Amino acid sequence: MSEVIDTAELGEKIVNVLKTIYDPEIPVDIYELGLIYDVFVNEDYDVKILMTLTTPNCPVAETLPLEVEEKVKSLNEVKDAEVEITFDPPWTQELMSEEAKLELGML
Repeated sequence: MSEVIDTAELGEKIVNVLKTIYDPEIPVDIYELGLIYDVFVNEDYDVKILMTLTTPNCPVAETLPLEVEEKVKSLNEVKDAEVEITFDPPWTQELMSEEAKLELGML
């Protein structure tokens, strides 16, 4: 009998992992910063993450998506992870959570 993994529960685990990854220039995690647009988990437990960067010239444009992929792949339930970068819509401060804005003194 194969173990059934709840995709909603796995989604929560993925979000928890994303909250451990910080933008090196802003002391807020990438999830609260609003850089994660969507997380998809299929029935094979392959994960696709749609995310953006604060700017197209972001200094971590090469390394941040790889860090996201590696940390998500480290979850036992995840078979594979892929990050897709998009700039549509472009990131703005409005995408930040209230928690992130408070942390940065914007509230």
